[in-house]
Order: sequence, then C-alpha cells, then structure tokens
Amino acid sequence: MGSSAVTGLVVAVAVLAVATVFGVWRNRSDGRLRPVADGPMTMDPAAPRPLPSDDRPATLAADEAHPASEGTLRALGVDPATPVTLLQFSSAFCAPCRVTRRVLADVAGLVDGVTHLEVDAESHLDAVRALDIWRTPTTLIVAGGRIVSRAGGVPAKPQVLAAIAPLLDRAA
Repeated sequence: MGSSAVTGLVVAVAVLAVATVFGVWRNRSDGRLRPVADGPMTMDPAAPRPLPSDDRPATLAADEAHPASEGTLRALGVDPATPVTLLQFSSAFCAPCRVTRRVLADVAGLVDGVTHLEVDAESHLDAVRALDIWRTPTTLIVAGGRIVSRAGGVPAKPQVLAAIAPLLDRAA
C-alpha cells in the first residue's frame, strides 16, 4: 500500500469520525427546549430583567438596537395577555414542521391558557431575522410578552408540557 493510499484512508477515517460526532451532537440537541437569555425580547420595556446567569445561554445580545421588539411579536399574532404562546416557525416542504404542528396543537388543546401560532418563515423574513431563526421548525415559547425558551427541531410533547407548567403556575 502506497503513501497516497494511506493518506486517503486517514482522510476517510477522519471525515467519518467528524461526521459521527456531528450526528451524535445534532441528534442530542435537536428538538430540545433551551432557555433564552432575557434580552430585548420582552414586549414590555418596563418589565424587570433578571441578571445574566452562566447556566442560561445568551442567544441574543441585550441591547436596545436589536430588532426583536414588541412590534415583531405582535405582528406575528402574539397577544401579551395570553399566558403562554407556542410560536412555531415552519416552511412549506418541511416534514418535521408537520410533526411539530401536531405536538404543539395537542399541547394547546390539552392545557388552558396555551395558544399555538404557526408562522410561515418564508413569508415573514424580517421576523425570522429579528428573532434569530436559523432553521425550521423552530419553536419559541412566549410567556408574559417575552420569549423564554426555544427549540430547533421537533420538541417532545412531555418536554413542552414540562417547560410551560411553571409559566402557567406564575400566570395563575
């Protein structure tokens, strides 16, 4: 076996290893609801903002110039008076979006005070940019007029129920 064959074999093994690590990471993180740092995502500018915490990932910069605002969420149909809104960004030919729609609609049908809104990402590009949406489906959980959690991919129904339970307790 020549040196070019060995080099090719090493490259192939390296590519397979990197692809495997990426696949495992993607599988573990897909659909997982993560808390959103309390930045400018609030619909009420007078709402108190908790201090940043190391265990809460900062997904958006907390500055006044960020385009995600009350107007963005309201334009998408989010009512700040609704205790919890499950805001789903979808696209036309997205099979996981259909599964997400069923999961979120089931949760909204089971739990009082929860609304499910589905938004076509292609028709709302300004909102997609403002809310830092990178893929479909993406689910945002909005409570008290601010985004508190987000998931890229299909969230599990028990995970959504667990994420909204404390929000509904606070609203009651």
